[in-house]
Amino acid sequence: MWSLKRSQCRTGRPQGYPVVENRIVAPGFTRLTLLAPAIVQKAVPGQFVMLYPPPNRQQQLPRPLSIFKVDHKRGELTLFFQVRGEGTGIFADAEAGSTIKLLGPLGTGFPALPENSLLVAGGVGIAPLVFLAAAAAKPCSMIYAACTAAQLVCPAADLKISGITVLETTEDGSRGEKGTATNLLSRLLSADADRYGAIFSCGPRPMLKAVANLGRLKGLPTWISLEERMACGIGACLGCAVATREGYRRVCYDGPVFPAEVVIFFD
Repeated sequence: MWSLKRSQCRTGRPQGYPVVENRIVAPGFTRLTLLAPAIVQKAVPGQFVMLYPPPNRQQQLPRPLSIFKVDHKRGELTLFFQVRGEGTGIFADAEAGSTIKLLGPLGTGFPALPENSLLVAGGVGIAPLVFLAAAAAKPCSMIYAACTAAQLVCPAADLKISGITVLETTEDGSRGEKGTATNLLSRLLSADADRYGAIFSCGPRPMLKAVANLGRLKGLPTWISLEERMACGIGACLGCAVATREGYRRVCYDGPVFPAEVVIFFD
């Protein structure tokens, strides 16, 4: 079985961390920063944290969110997410100075990023890839894709990473190149696949399937980060198991990062 950077926090209790800033960057999209030096010190790109609702909202399950940015000097942890319901809405409404309980860092992170890699992000799947690009500080290209320009909402300042070229694409052509992430990826690989070191991707499952196929066809190492519903985040409940060529694996513990070739896509 593959061996990557695994969870630092398989057991333990969630701890409370103060909210430094909570900013709505676009309708339905939030950038949340917390003072969490204990998590920042251990976190590696691709890992996530579980956010726990306050006592008066215990009917809501905790929510897993990818780590978007870390600031080692300040001890700050930043998350970037889309509000998709009441659960994530709780955290989008958290005020500066309030406390949110977190458990993390959790999961298996990305391997080392080779130079001239391709990072393929669909929507809020950009979150772990920004962390990866910033930590690696190597020349790379990042495809940032969404259906429309209104969904390319990652703050521009967060995409200003040394050595990273951001290529935007939208399905309706309202910003960047018209088409899907995999349309652009296919074009880049067809032009000169040998120049790229590897592919790293996070986003909707159909996109990940297409990215995995393109990586296999071009013979490039390809790593994907899966998104699944989770209840515990530590591998205990088995609610996030996915099929792989090595049997069923838990996204929260064995992933969320997997070599693309081991994941079985049934859809």
